[in-house]
Amino acid sequence: RSFVDGKHPSCDSSFFGRREFSFTLENDIYLRYMSFRDASEFEATVCEKRPQKIDIGAVYSVDPAKRLAYASVSNDRVFAPVEKELVFDVDMTDYDDIRNCCSGADICLKCWPLMTIAIKVVDSTLREDFGFDHILWVYSGRRGVHCWVCDARARKLTNEQRASIADYFRVYKGNENNNRKVSLPTHLHPFLARTYSQFLSRYFDEEILIKQSLLHPQENADKVLKLVSGQGMSMQYMSSAYSELPVQLEEKKRNNRLLPDEINRQRWADLQRKLMQKRGIQVELVFTYTYPRLDLEVTKKMNHLLKAPFCIHPKTGRVCVPIDPEDCDNFDPTTVPTLPEVLVFRLKHVNSSFSSVSSCSMI
Repeated sequence: RSFVDGKHPSCDSSFFGRREFSFTLENDIYLRYMSFRDASEFEATVCEKRPQKIDIGAVYSVDPAKRLAYASVSNDRVFAPVEKELVFDVDMTDYDDIRNCCSGADICLKCWPLMTIAIKVVDSTLREDFGFDHILWVYSGRRGVHCWVCDARARKLTNEQRASIADYFRVYKGNENNNRKVSLPTHLHPFLARTYSQFLSRYFDEEILIKQSLLHPQENADKVLKLVSGQGMSMQYMSSAYSELPVQLEEKKRNNRLLPDEINRQRWADLQRKLMQKRGIQVELVFTYTYPRLDLEVTKKMNHLLKAPFCIHPKTGRVCVPIDPEDCDNFDPTTVPTLPEVLVFRLKHVNSSFSSVSSCSMI
């Protein structure tokens, strides 16, 4: 709190007062360019306004709440953003064309590994390729994750520099009507080659192939085949990759003992054999189903706001809790506490403390 109030010896006392906040109130009333002298004023305003959502923006050259006083000044640098964490936003809805379990705002443990992959890839790249250290990952409270890069040099990046970093991650292009989902060079950039070998290939084989049932039932398999057909590989040729199951699997199928997981794995092995001479297509397929789909516009602009960590998501009531990138494989969004659960826990803790004090008093 000493940093927020500007009382810490290494803190710029005007920093917090120049930070922009926005509140979303009931009935979608949106208040932007809010600022506060200190933590006490911020707390009092939150209690008074009771916002459903709190977003954090940039630190400006002057107090954002007084920006209109500078509107008549011709120099547009008088009121301008001067610092902002480098942020990344990953939303599960951007994966809807490859998800077979959920769509829209819905999530489950079958599709959440897509967020795990995004965290692993982006976090390792920011640290290894850009040398950033102070990185905070936060669950959005509903269907995605946010990344805040807080290093001093990250906060002072220009919009052009932020755009360059965003473009460094860019491989995804296309939409639901475009069969080719990613555009990769013939020879992968070292960053992409490392990402593929370290994360994408492994997570595809161990998580996505099975949990998304990519190659079984047939309608799911057809979606995959459409991605690889038309690149010198006919749909009929690719379908023949798994028209018949091996003898041992056919036997299990006749006895109703064949598991969908076994079919998925066998069909992927068959498909890989068909693509042996077309490895680039296989790599592109894995990228399409695993590579992070970032909202790069959020990253590019310093004046873009992002939901505050530790606040409550207005739709789900879940707390926007931090995620440890080293342990993100074990993060379960369905067990993140809701506000009522936090309040009940707090009440039990207070009652327990009160009982302990009462017992000591009686003694």
